[in-house]
Amino acid sequence: MTTPLRQQGHKFTRNAGAAIAKRRILKFGANDENMVQAAAATDLLIGVSDDAGDIPAPSGSNVYRVDVIDSGIVHVDCGGTVALGAFVTSDANGKAVAAAPAAGANVNIIGQALSAGVNNSIISIHIVKGVIQGPAT
Repeated sequence: MTTPLRQQGHKFTRNAGAAIAKRRILKFGANDENMVQAAAATDLLIGVSDDAGDIPAPSGSNVYRVDVIDSGIVHVDCGGTVALGAFVTSDANGKAVAAAPAAGANVNIIGQALSAGVNNSIISIHIVKGVIQGPAT
């Protein structure tokens, strides 16, 4: 297996609204200052947490910051089998999975896989946010 590509683009920093693992797909939390791990293919996907380390959940007056990469080629943890070139979305843990919408259903995507992967591997994706719809019945 080759080393996944990485060419990080734009990144911004927000407060972590909950614990966030490195290389996870993110969405906005309770407000526009908080980010949390995405938990479904229907979440509005914003970016990917960098791979510097896991971020603990806020506690009391402790607030933690997370770097959110929202363009470029990034590493992301894989939550299932993803083929090279597949569009990817989030599983329940913010990991990348192949987007496979049911007939007529919409799925938000975070990007396209530039390397193939299996559960718990690290893949490269080109961040290209959008929505795809399952085939008509």
